[in-house]
Amino acid sequence: MIIIERFEGCMAVLETDEGRKELDRACLPEEAREGDVLCYSDGVFTVDCEATDARRAEIRGKLGRLIRRRND
Repeated sequence: MIIIERFEGCMAVLETDEGRKELDRACLPEEAREGDVLCYSDGVFTVDCEATDARRAEIRGKLGRLIRRRND
């Protein structure tokens, strides 16, 4: 899995199964943003919208549980 961790100027910092990598932001789709899950095929990156939405929903759920636990 490839996830955009953050952007630093014209560079994108990616979290991959092999570790952290840096890549020129121009190599990514224009609509790509932090937290997106990427697919790489035939030399082209695309945003996996379904995987990104699922990952964000999972993170929101975890955050909600933490907040509820803290307020109990």
